[in-house]
Amino acid sequence: MKRREFLASTAMAVAGASLVNQAWAKPAKDKPIGLQLYTLRQVINNDVKGTLKKLTDWGYREFETYGYNNGMLFGMTSKEFNDYVKSLGARVVSGHYGIDVVRGQWDKAVADAKEAGQEYMCLPWIAEADRTPDGYKKIIEDTNKAAEVVKKAGMRMGYHNHSFEFEKVGDKTGYELLLDGLDPKLVSMELDIYWVVRAGKDPIELMNKYKGRFEQWHVKDMDKVKPDNNADVGTGTIDWKAIFAQAKTSGMKHYYIEQESYPVDPMTSTKNSIDFLKTIV
Repeated sequence: MKRREFLASTAMAVAGASLVNQAWAKPAKDKPIGLQLYTLRQVINNDVKGTLKKLTDWGYREFETYGYNNGMLFGMTSKEFNDYVKSLGARVVSGHYGIDVVRGQWDKAVADAKEAGQEYMCLPWIAEADRTPDGYKKIIEDTNKAAEVVKKAGMRMGYHNHSFEFEKVGDKTGYELLLDGLDPKLVSMELDIYWVVRAGKDPIELMNKYKGRFEQWHVKDMDKVKPDNNADVGTGTIDWKAIFAQAKTSGMKHYYIEQESYPVDPMTSTKNSIDFLKTIV
């Protein structure tokens, strides 16, 4: 190869590598790192304010709640909780609400979520008895109806998956029924990436097939030896660089680390996971 050709090809290779590095270096640079507080369910109620302060010191800037109970979050009213989180320089972005709340005290829950500063209200679970064609149909109807109320309040409804949705219900999987039946103008999907992988599916294929549908993510890793267990993010089997490279295709606006089991203890895992994500996002 002549020197001029060699230099040109080298320059092109370097430029190509630079573009790849730019694409992967900070694929979600404008997205603050969030935490689903269910991760700390074993410890947070021992010292709610102290725990939240420690989390923001570590760099968490967005939170997703769980355990809503008649206007209360972690022993505080929705407004009190929101005010405290804001005082730490963070935000309450989303919350999980059971189908009992959706079918019961939904108007109050929506008003409280508004006071908590939330953008999203997510249904996180379908009981086993409802995982039938008729059960899914009723869940879809009720969720779309609830989402109308959420929209009027200036927020957005969401649905969070586990692995059971990828089981067949007749000719389709439960997740296909949900994606087909939930109105995308009203309901976004919160993609729990671990549970997709645990179901034997490829989250990147889903993101490409249903572009823009997955506005929120749950980020948790899979243990290399025991796939039923979580690993601290970055130490398991899931390729997070490849996943985050699909953030735009997915439509992702917010993401939350979530962990259900821990190699050591909940607080240590929560710190380990954010430390890793800081290196790739």
